[in-house]
Amino acid sequence: MKTKPHFTALLTYDSTEAGGLTAPVSSGYRPIIKFPFDENLFTGIQKFDGEDLVFPGDSITAEITLLHPEKLTGSLYEGMDFDFFEGDKPIGHGTITGVF
Repeated sequence: MKTKPHFTALLTYDSTEAGGLTAPVSSGYRPIIKFPFDENLFTGIQKFDGEDLVFPGDSITAEITLLHPEKLTGSLYEGMDFDFFEGDKPIGHGTITGVF
């Protein structure tokens, strides 16, 4: 059974020089997401729109599917900003453009 995405977002990956990743990531990448209203961390599967790879410093629209989204019911909205991480290292930020 395939899980439907929870929202779409414009993602911006930090450049390598700004402390971001040193290599590209592929569609299906699963960074940790931190929303501003909650101390909990969430894993989000990023499915890129029309691209297989995204490089440090790039921006792209993606569908995000959260693992264990139960605590977020009704909390997400268009225009909400969030950060995403590789472990405890911040690697980018996003803005929600649509909620399903």
